[in-house]
Amino acid sequence: MYIHSMESDVAQQFTEEWLDAWNRHDIDAILSHFRDDVIFSSPLAQRIVDDSDGYVRGMDELRQYWTEGLRRNPDLHFTLEGIYVGVDTLVINYRNQADRRVNEVLVFEGPLVIEGHGTYEAI
Repeated sequence: MYIHSMESDVAQQFTEEWLDAWNRHDIDAILSHFRDDVIFSSPLAQRIVDDSDGYVRGMDELRQYWTEGLRRNPDLHFTLEGIYVGVDTLVINYRNQADRRVNEVLVFEGPLVIEGHGTYEAI
């Protein structure tokens, strides 16, 4: 699955797989969508990852971050709100278990995510 000129069916398939992996808390399935040299930013990383500037760099750090996030949130569950497509970019809008709106902004290089950003509704 290559996302460069993203078509809605490709975006839908990716999103379904991504959402299913998160809702099953399957860290290996979640990470299978990301490159080894991925960079991911999130304000939650600042709280979960020691000495973090909000950025997680590389597959090992991303695994540690999300594993700890799942441990701290055993009731984690995402409900899809919308999918937005761009060139090499996919935005997944969802509600989390706390009923907060979140956007996952994913930038692709080939079939895998090279850069991601978790963004949260400003309250």
